[in-house]
Parts: sequence; structure tokens; C-alpha cells
Amino acid sequence: METFPLALTTLLGSTGAFVIYAIIGFAFGYALESSGFGNSTKLAAQFYFKDLTVFKVMFTAIIVAMVGIFAASGLGILDYSLLWVNPTYLWPGIVGGLIMGVGFIIGGFCPGTSLVALATGKIDGIFFVGGVLFGIFIFGETVSYIEPFFNSSYMGRFTLPEWLGLPTGTVVLLIVIGALALFLGAEYLEQVVGNKPMAELPKWRFGSAGALIAAAVLVVLIGQPNHDDRWNNIAETMGQKLADRQVQITPDELLHTIWDESLQTVLIDMRSETDFNQFHLVDAVNVASEQLGQIAKELQSIAPNTVVVLMSNDELAATAAWKFLVAERVVNVYLLEGGVNAWLGRFGEDLMLQSQTDGDDSMGWLLPMALGDRWAASLPHPEAYALLFDPKIKLELKRGPVAGGCG
Repeated sequence: METFPLALTTLLGSTGAFVIYAIIGFAFGYALESSGFGNSTKLAAQFYFKDLTVFKVMFTAIIVAMVGIFAASGLGILDYSLLWVNPTYLWPGIVGGLIMGVGFIIGGFCPGTSLVALATGKIDGIFFVGGVLFGIFIFGETVSYIEPFFNSSYMGRFTLPEWLGLPTGTVVLLIVIGALALFLGAEYLEQVVGNKPMAELPKWRFGSAGALIAAAVLVVLIGQPNHDDRWNNIAETMGQKLADRQVQITPDELLHTIWDESLQTVLIDMRSETDFNQFHLVDAVNVASEQLGQIAKELQSIAPNTVVVLMSNDELAATAAWKFLVAERVVNVYLLEGGVNAWLGRFGEDLMLQSQTDGDDSMGWLLPMALGDRWAASLPHPEAYALLFDPKIKLELKRGPVAGGCG
């Protein structure tokens, strides 16, 4: 079943996608300008509590989008895992937010509104955009000196429900209620500090607030799809690929991929620690099934030229892990055909003796000692073998945007 966000480039081609992007960008800029957000005086007034229109409008946009996103996700219309969520770098994020906040107060613009002011020919907007570009240049030239701090306190795709340990719907409802309380406080400040009469405020805002709370309650009631729901949505398509052996790559293709400098290969070994310590491929990571959730989060933001290969002794445990990662929308995930047993049968030569196996994804080779990745077969050189395989790896780009920013 096709879910949002749609892959516009696939549906409309590059030209069609850029046309849509241009229309959305123009509409957003028009909305900002017509709301007065191209005026630095109006924007800066929020920091003096005289005019909190910017706060109310932008926060309203955030909570309406939040309710819409999670309502659509709960109804199966939108796949939330395909939406880009900026990874959290806690302390660099705090410092960056403070720097941007000070710049906002001094200059009267954020990056997005400064472009609106530039487009309408405002002199202060022109200077502000020039300052932004100069700042970008300086940052690019000096970031290497602060790189340890810049990449510190990395927390990945870390969201409020994870932090609070609460269901997503509950967090959505709490944020909506909190936002509406802040709006009331903002109106009070505008009245006291900015001398804005309350009579000028539209009466329909109470009805809108009620509708937003009702929508947030709906999000609580419908909940969010769990892992089984996500797999069921793709089971027909991906299950067929699995059954047709389209995602099982041979040891020969894996060896070729490992040595391919244009690709990054992530090797995930789903075997027991005992089997892993006996033998594993160089750079393979031993992962227990209960760790797959965290691994999936990390793999959702990997480089597009990365190939993830799962392996177990045969294919049983690796196949279960493949289903999990694919359901979590990790792309370019493949299985080692025949598992580590097949790898050793192809590249292990005469260094080990075949032992009895129960056929239950157990080790099929009796090794004289446990050497981990210090066996010659852990990373054989492809030139020592005549590699023959029908290539199955086809890189797929993850759908969804790759960046975010300030409006």
C-alpha cells in the first residue's frame, strides 16, 4: 500500500518534483509576507512581549502539523518512519540555538523570514542574508577546530515520547494543551506590555482550540502503528521478494561488495556470542535480537551508498532480523545466502572439518579454535577466487527529505 510521504521524483520525475517544490516554497513565502513576517520590527517585538504574533502563528503551525502527522500515521495514511527527524546533538544544539536566538533579536529575522524580506527588497533583509552567507562561510572555514564539540552528545533520532517514556498520542495531547496555555499567557502579555485590547482578538480562536484538542484526543484513541502493523503493510511486496530469493546474496557477491570502494558495507551478525567468537567476518557487528530497535534507528540515517547485510549460521535468525529492519524502513538490507556456513564452505578451504548439524541455524563447521576474525576466511581477497554471481544488490534511496530548517 502506498503511503505518504510520496516519492515525488519517482512519480513526477526531477522536473515535476522541482515544480512542486517551487510552488510550495512560493506559497510559504507568500504566507509569511502576508502575515507581516517580512517585517523585522514585528518579528523583534516578540522578544519584548509587545507583539507575540510570530510565536502564536509558528507554534500553531507546529502543533497543527504534529497532530496531522500522528493522526495520519495512526490511520495508516502516512509512514512516520519515512519522515526526516533531525538527529539530536544535545549540547551543540543548545549552543547553536542560543547563537541563533541572539542573532534573531539583534537582526530581527530568522533565516527563512530574512529571505522573504530579501525577496521584497527590504534593505535590512538584504544585509541580514549577506550576514547569514558570511556566517556560513566562516563556519565552514573554522568548523574543523570545534569538530569534537560539534559532533558531541549525539543521541540520534531522539523524540519526546522516548525521552518521557509515554505513548506518542499522550505526548501530542500534552503538547497541545501546553501550547494553548502558552497562547493564553501570550495574549495576557500583549495586553499588559503591548497595550493590545483583547476585544480585537478573533472569537473563533476558542472553537479552533477546541477542535485541536479533539483532534489530539483522537490521536490518543487511535494510537500509532506497531512493528507488526508496519510489516503487515509491506508483507505482500517484501514477503514476495523474500520468497523469490531476491534479497539473498551469495558469498561471492558479498565478498565483491565488501571490497567495492564505492560502497559502504555494514555487516550484522545475528548469531550467538559463542559462535561469533569462534568465527566472524572482519568488521561484522554481533547484534542480539533485542538490540534491533536501536540498530534500526541508527541505520535509518546512513549514507545512501551503504549496503546492510545480515547473517546467521544459516538464514533463520537473519531472515527474522531482515523483516524487522525492512518494516522499520531501513533500505538496502540483504541476507547472506546460506549464512556463515555457506561462507565458510566457499572460502574456508580445508581449515575446518564439517560437523553434524541439526539444521536449526546452528554452526555447521567444527573449528579447531576460536579466533574471531583472525581466520584467513574472515576477509579473503577476491583476486584469489573466481567470483561468479548474478548481482542482486540494487541501491535504493530512502524516501523523504534530507534536511530541515527554520521557517
